[in-house]
Amino acid sequence: MKNIYLDVCTYCRPFDNQDALRIRLETEAFYLIMQHIQKNRYQSIISPVHVKEIEAICAIEERLMLTTQLKHLTQLPVNNLSEIRSRADCLHQLGFGIADAAHVAYAENLADVFITCDDKLLKKCQKETTLKIIAMNPLEFVLTEDLQ
Repeated sequence: MKNIYLDVCTYCRPFDNQDALRIRLETEAFYLIMQHIQKNRYQSIISPVHVKEIEAICAIEERLMLTTQLKHLTQLPVNNLSEIRSRADCLHQLGFGIADAAHVAYAENLADVFITCDDKLLKKCQKETTLKIIAMNPLEFVLTEDLQ
């Protein structure tokens, strides 16, 4: 089973304005990925970064729904926290935002694929040659994995 790490913007995609085609497609891709997680084809990994970011969401309904959703996902024990922090610091020095650097560092240590809807983050991940994980958009993941 593949471990996948979706960042918070991917979990939040269904709450975004669905008028744009791209947003609707990414939302559908997210739901398809979640169906396959429920079928145990994939294991969705969450980190303390997810919890912190979601706790900061101002929209109460969105925050409560995401908090409930996270409870059903996998939070793996982290034995190498100092290594993850060091890697996050390194990524931050390379131009990643603090939260993005933390997400990517956890993903590198706990997952096989990092999924994000954030174009800027995705471009940074794809440019960074030292990255130890594949980064992609939810649509790209669905197509690559041939999910139906």
